[in-house]
Amino acid sequence: MADVIKKAFLAGLGLASLTREKAEEFAKDLIKRGELTETEKPKFIKDLLEQSEKTKTEMEEKVEKAVDGILKKMNIPSRKEFEELKTKVEELTQLLNKKQEESGK
Repeated sequence: MADVIKKAFLAGLGLASLTREKAEEFAKDLIKRGELTETEKPKFIKDLLEQSEKTKTEMEEKVEKAVDGILKKMNIPSRKEFEELKTKVEELTQLLNKKQEESGK
C-alpha cells in the first residue's frame, strides 16, 4: 500500500522538487494515517529521495537532449562545439603568429 501512495505522492509533488523536509512531512502524515510505521520512516524517506534524484537526472538528460536537437535543427553550435571551435581558432592564431615571427626574423 505504501508503494502506491508513494508513487501517487511523487507524481503529484513533482519529483524533481522533492526535499528532505517535504519527504519527512509526507512520512509523518502517513504515520498519522496509519499507513506507515515509525520504523519504516527512514527507509521510506531514503527511497523517496533516491527516486527524486533519479527522476531529476532523467529529466535533465531529456531536456538536454531536446535542447541539443533544437540547436542542431537551427544550425546553432552547442556549448561544447563552440568551445572546441574557440580552442581551434586560438591554436591556429598562435601558429600564425609564430609563422609571422619566424618570417620576420
